[in-house]
Amino acid sequence: MEMSFFRPEALAWLSRWREVAGAVATIGAGGWLLTRGGWLMEGLGAVAALAGLGWAVVALRRMRFARLGSGGPGVVEVVEGQIAYFGPGAGGFVALRELVEIRVITINGAAHWRLKQADGQALLIPVGAAGADRLFDAFTSLPGIDMAQVSSAALRGPAQGTVRALWQRPGHAALT
Repeated sequence: MEMSFFRPEALAWLSRWREVAGAVATIGAGGWLLTRGGWLMEGLGAVAALAGLGWAVVALRRMRFARLGSGGPGVVEVVEGQIAYFGPGAGGFVALRELVEIRVITINGAAHWRLKQADGQALLIPVGAAGADRLFDAFTSLPGIDMAQVSSAALRGPAQGTVRALWQRPGHAALT
């Protein structure tokens, strides 16, 4: 049996914030380099601080996306450009290259991702399914996607009576 000096809750909290902490440390290192003087150190410091700032923005969005829920039915896996959902009653696969539309819909009071393929088939994934946080990295590879809009729409869920596409592949017109 392994003993830990830290409580499991504290380790879970630290784990959630580790990427943000790394970004803040990078910003701090860049700020420190800025104060060392000389054009080379100032340039390196500015680059490091800006890279850290960009990393912090992405890390906060990823953390917000991962916070969307947990305990939902099923498991999500993202492997080699393919999203797989294994649920208790349904499931399926969607290749990212075949994905043409992303929506968030509510079914029985629970938010679900609706991933539509070019052939019209749709895969429904509960926002709180285990591994659904991996969708963030998968979605960022899609052309023209606004991850801030996707994250905030998933957090608040669709407004009652409105279903709007969060992303559509360029060149594919909506049929609904």
